[in-house]
Amino acid sequence: MTREQAVIPAPTAWPGIVGDIVLAVFLGTVGLLYGSLALLGGALYSAYDAAAGVAARLPGPGNLRLRQFGLTPTGKEAPEPLPTIFFSVFLLMGAVELGIAAFTDIAEADTAPPETFVLAAVLLSMALREALFQIKMRSSRRKAGFDLQPIVEKHRHSLFSSVIVLAGVFGAMGGQAWDLPAMVYLEPSAAILVALHVLFQVYRLVKRSIYGSSAPQLREEDAASLVETVQRVHGVITVDDLKAQENGHYVTVTAKICVNPKITVMEANDIANRAKMLLLNRFSHITDVRIHVAPYEAGYPYKSNTEESDSDLPNLLQ
Repeated sequence: MTREQAVIPAPTAWPGIVGDIVLAVFLGTVGLLYGSLALLGGALYSAYDAAAGVAARLPGPGNLRLRQFGLTPTGKEAPEPLPTIFFSVFLLMGAVELGIAAFTDIAEADTAPPETFVLAAVLLSMALREALFQIKMRSSRRKAGFDLQPIVEKHRHSLFSSVIVLAGVFGAMGGQAWDLPAMVYLEPSAAILVALHVLFQVYRLVKRSIYGSSAPQLREEDAASLVETVQRVHGVITVDDLKAQENGHYVTVTAKICVNPKITVMEANDIANRAKMLLLNRFSHITDVRIHVAPYEAGYPYKSNTEESDSDLPNLLQ
């Protein structure tokens, strides 16, 4: 018998992806109309956020196989390799083209300061991105046990690229206002930095999708506290095996408990449920619990009186 609670999926996953697509289209359109390479860099990074979100939510062959057996993949799942590679090729091409265009503008001194609407577009995109982040955070906090760290990390990288774009656009406009021609090159320089940031993020995404992420075991003392907690559940005679595995910021617990062989399946199911809920309620970082139940076979007091007296089983609990 197996009792488990799946890792709670991102509650605002697809709205967030749609928001990234809208930002990419908006920034890309304004960047093309006004000739702003920095805005095109911001659009490219928004496209990366959308592509990474889509790739991470496409079920891979391993995940489908697990679901066929009624199980759910645990921890921070790696994106499916084929869609990730497909998206990465286009993102790499976009980053390379953006970098070449920015270097060409700098080398040929063919850079014009951005217009005011470009700065307004950058500020509007940052406001929209912050609004999406706040919506994700508030929705995720309503889910018990949901890990907020991936959302915060994604927002931190997105904010980093947005600040680079803002600094490039504002610096170029300031160079025109203060009669400092050299500052005009801050905008193509920002485009180069954002392109490099996209390349780095794409490399991490492809590496994670191909090699996966390591899942180290918890320390021995942490696992011992989990065993002690399960043993407190009324009806659990022994905990034969317990494994606690870390997957990013998630923790997966798999335990095998022994119960009285004379009880019914419903009673054993109730014991497993109580053990599962105790672990989930006491340890907030645990998001997946699997309890395997087996009959206890040590003899007295659960040994049947009809068994032969010359049985090799001991008469007392060991």
